[in-house]
Amino acid sequence: MTPVKCYPPRPEKVYFFGTCLIDLFYPEAGLDGIRLLEREGIEVLFPQDQTCCGQPAYTSGYQEEARAVAAAQLGLFPEPWPIIVPSGSCGGMMRTHYPQLFAGTPQEAKANEVAGRIFELTEFLVHVSHLKLEDRGAPEKVAMHTSCSARREMGLAETGPALLAQLGQVELVEQARAAECCGFGGTFAVRHPEVSAAMVEDKTLAIEAAGAERFVSSDCGCLMNIGGRFAHQKKAVKGEHIASYLWRRTS
Repeated sequence: MTPVKCYPPRPEKVYFFGTCLIDLFYPEAGLDGIRLLEREGIEVLFPQDQTCCGQPAYTSGYQEEARAVAAAQLGLFPEPWPIIVPSGSCGGMMRTHYPQLFAGTPQEAKANEVAGRIFELTEFLVHVSHLKLEDRGAPEKVAMHTSCSARREMGLAETGPALLAQLGQVELVEQARAAECCGFGGTFAVRHPEVSAAMVEDKTLAIEAAGAERFVSSDCGCLMNIGGRFAHQKKAVKGEHIASYLWRRTS
């Protein structure tokens, strides 16, 4: 596996940026991500004033509004420790788009500095923490859905599967067209609901056809979209954030 950036040695401390969807819909996934890091002997700091990364406004074309939201995050990480984000979508916004968003502003240097310390959770666990897992769960067939942002913006198509591959009782099944979008795409699902519904229908059919009993992802938007479609279909396939899945099977 080729790293996508120059990775540092394992640090003593990290910051954790929880994301809006973790905060509102999947708080246990955030706690499980923190537990995984703490089990590695890393102290995790959670800035209490953190809010949204600014991506919804940014991808909707509201540059000034996105900059105002993002600017409120820049001062939350004063020490030079890695910033761990349990989402490829938010991680992609902060690493890739903060430098663009603040280019030519007084906050450009700070935005670039923060962007350089952003790590998606599975990326950090594989390339920095070098996490080793011992599976304690029952046999299960699992499909991995890597979000478009994690796959394309951050180049992290392999880190989630690499962690799942360490689980001896888990069979990682390959869905057809695994690289295709689930149809969520943040505000895309709101602006184009019919297209989004067709895309997620394809995704659920592919996961089911692969024989998966469960699907995991590192992005909560994808989990909500795919899981919601499975529930609408009254199918038994359940979704889980990869942080919770790893913690549950190894603790």
